[in-house]
Amino acid sequence: MNALIFAVALLWVVVVALIVALFALARQVGVLFERIAPMGALVNDSGPQVGQASPLFQLPSLNGGQVSIGPRQGKATLVFFLSSTCPICKKLLPMLKSVRQSETAIDVVLASDSEEAKLRRFIASADLKDFAFVNSTELGLAYRVSRLPFAVLIGPDGVIRSKGLINSREQLESLFNAHELGVSSIQSYLDQPAALRG
Repeated sequence: MNALIFAVALLWVVVVALIVALFALARQVGVLFERIAPMGALVNDSGPQVGQASPLFQLPSLNGGQVSIGPRQGKATLVFFLSSTCPICKKLLPMLKSVRQSETAIDVVLASDSEEAKLRRFIASADLKDFAFVNSTELGLAYRVSRLPFAVLIGPDGVIRSKGLINSREQLESLFNAHELGVSSIQSYLDQPAALRG
């Protein structure tokens, strides 16, 4: 009888120890998640800053018509700088197509500065004929684009809402998240004390 009581007591001690270990593990997972929080678009300090007015451009699109970069009544503009030889750019094209179809309040403008014939072949092979596509060295210089792919989200008022180097779907989504949160970047949001994040 004493052995049975001892075995039950030992089982209860083991169960309590496992519950304590589970709570400790859950807390450590939370701490780990905060330390390796999702990385947003890699913001550079050159060029026009978030919160400043975007440079104004009126450019011809390779797919026909004119493209306005700057204030646009009721619509934000995502300017996505890419190259026909950039594998990451090509990997992100399906997401850009999805954004273009699902986000009616955002116009997606593709931008490059390459040989026009090469870009036209790229537009045909990647099925980008529905996008506004500008070929302008001046546009890239105005935003100080040094590496690709790079994106700039401009609000309807012509003010830059977010920008950065994009290497993944998550980083592209971080531009929209930063805009919705009213911060310059996801990193600046995560750097705020938890009380201010609300």
